[in-house]
Amino acid sequence: MQIQIINGRLIDPKMGIDAKTDLYLANGRVAALGQPPANFTPQRTIDANGMIICPGLVDLSARLASLESELTAAVAGGVTAVACPPDTKPPLDEPGLVERLVRRSETLGLARVFPIGALTQQLAGEKLSEMISLTRAGCIAFSQAKQPIFDTQVLLRAMQYAATFDYAIRLRPQDHYLARDGVAHDGEVASRLGLAGIPVCAETVAIATALHLAQETGARLHLARLSSAPGVALVRAAKHNGIKVSCDVAIHHLHLSEVDIGYFDSQARFDPPLRTGSDRDALRVAAAEGLAAICSDHTPVDADGKQLPFAEALPGATGLELLLPLLLKWAEETNLPLLAALARVTCDPAAILGIESGSLEIGRPADVCIFDPAEPWVLTPEVLHSQGKNTPFMGYEMAGRVHTTLVGGRVVFEI
Repeated sequence: MQIQIINGRLIDPKMGIDAKTDLYLANGRVAALGQPPANFTPQRTIDANGMIICPGLVDLSARLASLESELTAAVAGGVTAVACPPDTKPPLDEPGLVERLVRRSETLGLARVFPIGALTQQLAGEKLSEMISLTRAGCIAFSQAKQPIFDTQVLLRAMQYAATFDYAIRLRPQDHYLARDGVAHDGEVASRLGLAGIPVCAETVAIATALHLAQETGARLHLARLSSAPGVALVRAAKHNGIKVSCDVAIHHLHLSEVDIGYFDSQARFDPPLRTGSDRDALRVAAAEGLAAICSDHTPVDADGKQLPFAEALPGATGLELLLPLLLKWAEETNLPLLAALARVTCDPAAILGIESGSLEIGRPADVCIFDPAEPWVLTPEVLHSQGKNTPFMGYEMAGRVHTTLVGGRVVFEI
């Protein structure tokens, strides 16, 4: 289908474009910007007057408990590509499981799914997975998700192997023993509430270990979900020293801190935990300057998993449908131009994943998000497409609403 999108403000961070211009799509890819290409006969015209046209958002981490509902949530949030962590049930450590996930997602025809393979068999941290076979099946990187590797030599061997084939390694930097039994940031709030704390050094010790091994092996390393100012400082220094490392932060960590736990609000339980206001500010700076990409860390949890005492509640929040409005709120509060803010959820994560998405350059996949940046809406359980209704932002008024999402030149969501 040939589609023209007219009268909108087109923002493409990768190309540095922020201007009122039209977009032309054909054969599932971007055909032209500004003027229609030769012999272009639109079969549909989308009027984006008063709205922003940008590349579809790329989410570095979204758990897909129910594939159809969560991918529907993704496109409703303008997300056209999601990386799926390997801690599914069963974990993504066999090619057949990966192929089945890819086939099912393609059959649904919603957001694109990019599987992250298990770094070790069964995520047990003992024997390396068959990375070559998993890559052939569709995996684009390898991770332990939240599962630790106790034996540092196993991690060293994994990085050596990955470096040989230029596979990317994604790690959640948290030392198991330092974080063991912790449920909140080890600080004043946790002490007052009598909650077991997770110290910042649980993150920095793990980061330091991973960076040393990455430097030793030359592996491409991505550190997922940084939560602290010292953690950011370590990554900044490592990049300055030439280590091949990237990182991301979760969108809720840019807005919340330990005080948002309130009086044991389980909706504010996250892993890694919400830390101090100064940690949050450091994460904001890291994202603003482009050191860190931003992800939703979408973790749908049912009501039973949250209606428990804080220490027993499951961590995480629904995020796919909130990624864009929370990004816009962060950009407004920090006076960051939309061109830079949108880079953190489009071209930056696409580059980390090594995929074509994240830009509207001619010839790229026609994955497009069209949204009204100012349109208000109230977050209620009824408006969420995800099965997970767990979020500390429930009841808030949001600004920024997706009107149309296209994947491969097909309209997959519109209001």
